[in-house]
Amino acid sequence: MDWFQALVLALIQGLTEFLPISSSAHLILPSQVLGWPDQGLAFDVAVHLGTLLAVMTYYRRDLISMIVGAGTAVRQQQMNEDLKLGLLVVLATIPAVVFGFLGDEWIEQELRSALVIAITTLVFGAALWFADAYGKRSLDLKQLGVAGAIFIGLAQALALIPGTSRSGITITAALMLGYRREQAARFSFLLSIPVILGAGLLKTLDLIEQQLPVDWAMMALGVVVSAVTAYLTIVFFIRLLERIGMLPFVVYRLILGVALLAWLA
Repeated sequence: MDWFQALVLALIQGLTEFLPISSSAHLILPSQVLGWPDQGLAFDVAVHLGTLLAVMTYYRRDLISMIVGAGTAVRQQQMNEDLKLGLLVVLATIPAVVFGFLGDEWIEQELRSALVIAITTLVFGAALWFADAYGKRSLDLKQLGVAGAIFIGLAQALALIPGTSRSGITITAALMLGYRREQAARFSFLLSIPVILGAGLLKTLDLIEQQLPVDWAMMALGVVVSAVTAYLTIVFFIRLLERIGMLPFVVYRLILGVALLAWLA
């Protein structure tokens, strides 16, 4: 990679990680369509660290409340809403961990293609539209239970397939269950924290084992640009969500999917 390509890819990661349009697809497409070199494992770690810092900063109050809630629950020997939310996040993360452990290598080898991205972009874009259009959008996260968390977690496991969009499929699942848009996005983004953290740690271990050379200056660029971009994306997405809904993202996914199919034809 040169510096321009690194800057563009860091911007793409920051913009797409939390929008329901698939960051993995947009990071794969430059090499598939434009012939850019693969960004490499080290840069993957850097941009994921950046997006992790962004979402943890934005939801810092929720994270602190979960930690305080756990301490309060231990002292009082009684469940509270903050601890319950934290436990549901953990529970909903388990399916992605299991499916990722069992199928990640096969997915990496067989499904990282423009055709798969085109199909999943269209299919799950349509699912997002259906959930947004026909979901009741009346529930709050305080009403989320074990069954709902597992359902959203199973949906998140599908995001291992490139083009699905982790945020897109989890928001879709929450909307199908009847949660408000902002609440669906909130749980989706909280759910991203253990997933991004786990993926980042695994990639870091791979990086250490392979003893690959690291361009630390380019890594720093990736962290800073993806972090700032992701944080601003979360801010504006949450602020505009109730006003604009999911339709703009559905339209974008449909255009992207059709364009990819036309390019492949």
